[in-house]
Amino acid sequence: MPYVDLSELARQRGGSQPLRGYLVKPDGDGPWPGVVVVHEAWGVDDVMRRQAERLAGAGNLALLVDLYSQGGAARCLVGTFRSVLTGSGRAFRDIEVARQWLGQSSDCTGKTGIIGFCMGGAFALLTAKSGFDASSVNYGVLPRDLDSALDGACPIVASYGGKDRPFRSAPAKLEAALTKAGVPHDVKMYPSAGHSFLNDAETGPGFLRPLMRVAGIGPEPTAAADAWQRIDDFFAEHLK
Repeated sequence: MPYVDLSELARQRGGSQPLRGYLVKPDGDGPWPGVVVVHEAWGVDDVMRRQAERLAGAGNLALLVDLYSQGGAARCLVGTFRSVLTGSGRAFRDIEVARQWLGQSSDCTGKTGIIGFCMGGAFALLTAKSGFDASSVNYGVLPRDLDSALDGACPIVASYGGKDRPFRSAPAKLEAALTKAGVPHDVKMYPSAGHSFLNDAETGPGFLRPLMRVAGIGPEPTAAADAWQRIDDFFAEHLK
């Protein structure tokens, strides 16, 4: 499996010990633009690995950083969510390590983007002004101080599902804030989709999946195809 050890750089930056990433290279010869992939709350699983592989297929050097490297989901989940709420913590240092690792790689052009899903979508938004050249925010919660989060942010492409009730107001709020901040953007809500609609299979513990289906959480291929095309086009414009 194409895992890479980011621990040494993480040690220097105060990140997780150890810190791992799942690296996928496009076919052919590089260098390529780099994309840090940030997983859902369930952690690095087959669905998230396929998301990284899909991004590599679109011509990006994709690095899926494992924010649960230091102890697994059981020990890291609460602290990682706390980082989302506070806007600080080890998870942000781990993402920065992944960005720097990609940027220093001979396989990378030096241009780097970030994409996140669910919990990772929140991180993709909160790190959009930390040195990335483009960000893809997918059904990520908005920070309380949205204007501050977007001050100096890189271009952002965002996708939400209309059936994702806790996030129904997010697209309009994000669109308005991005326009106000003068940040290039593409925000879209898909009426037929719910949370995690970009996934190609169900995720999470098996005993929760029936409840998640009732809540409309999971794949929606038609919306996903359109959203991925927008993401690919956006990254092609701002990273290549």
